[in-house]
Amino acid sequence: MTRNIGPILAHRLIEATGSAAAACNSNANVLRQIDGIGAGKSTAIATSLQNAAKLVDAEIDRAVACGAQIICPEDESYSVLLKTIPDPPLVLYVKGTLEPRDLHAVAIVGSRRCSFYGREQAERFGALLGGAGVTVISGGARGIDSAAHRGAMSHPQGRTIAVLGSGVNVVYPPENQSLFEQIARRGAVISEYPIDTPPLADNFPRRNRIVSGLSRGVLVVEADERSGALITARQAGVDQGRPVFALPGRVDNKLSIGPHQLIRDGATLVTKLEDILEDLGPLPVEAMEESRSIPSIEIPPAVPDPTPPPMNEADWLPNLSPTQQTLMQQMSSDAISIDAIIDRSGLDASVVMRELTFLSLKGFVKRTEGQTYRRVR
Repeated sequence: MTRNIGPILAHRLIEATGSAAAACNSNANVLRQIDGIGAGKSTAIATSLQNAAKLVDAEIDRAVACGAQIICPEDESYSVLLKTIPDPPLVLYVKGTLEPRDLHAVAIVGSRRCSFYGREQAERFGALLGGAGVTVISGGARGIDSAAHRGAMSHPQGRTIAVLGSGVNVVYPPENQSLFEQIARRGAVISEYPIDTPPLADNFPRRNRIVSGLSRGVLVVEADERSGALITARQAGVDQGRPVFALPGRVDNKLSIGPHQLIRDGATLVTKLEDILEDLGPLPVEAMEESRSIPSIEIPPAVPDPTPPPMNEADWLPNLSPTQQTLMQQMSSDAISIDAIIDRSGLDASVVMRELTFLSLKGFVKRTEGQTYRRVR
């Protein structure tokens, strides 16, 4: 509830002061020592922090009044998967319940203005995943999101979680009032935003990191070139190291552009449930103990392919575009900042960011810490 401070700065502040309680009592002198705050923002943040502290008890009461609980990373119900992303939310407002079996989760995302085919496939895969014991994560929006939620709940044991870009008491889109009530009974409706927060456009890209962060993989059903679903895919594949899946569509449908581009650049092409389950990312080490007490995903054992011999650079470099080759030649196994890559390559920043995303999906580079990357081949 404090202005000008997000999850990353807040976590730095908590680490520097030793606890959330100590962080809330920070003055401008303490704040200016925090990397990313400095002298310029410290006074304004200190004032906002003091004002927000006076509103906390009322905020908790408002959450309870609308049937929500507030959890933080120290709580048992907070997802271990979500804790591992670079900027996990400090708190989550939860209507419904988060359960240990939600560690087995897959996100389904796509366009709000989807085709009949897209809606049908989102619902189909939601039902298939729900029947396999996988919790379906999505954003509660019109189109693909709503279809995925409904598909998951079509199975008697299916669970689904909707991550909102507004307060949990703000129904957006309005026609999903009944759907959100069902989701809260069969899973959870969650948000990091305070009660009564409206669905502002800037909230949704930030919301998307939670959708992918709760998931062991992300399936993109339909998305045009500017779709928020591609932001979710980028966050999953680049920022969080989660596998990305894409459903092919008609070549003359502009909503197929996003999935086809992802497939071209290394995402797993999906036509059946097994395509997803066989390629899900591993659970983080912190979750292994917890996962032993929950049902496993229902998937037949797969025989792993033999490990291929290492390839020389001359073998794989020609498979990349000239721009991607240029970027790869500026990098090594040591981490390098994006700024340094831009300087060395002479390419525009937007081009470097786009191509690094594709190279990450292909497995050629890996994001290490902050805005740094290294070659993994």
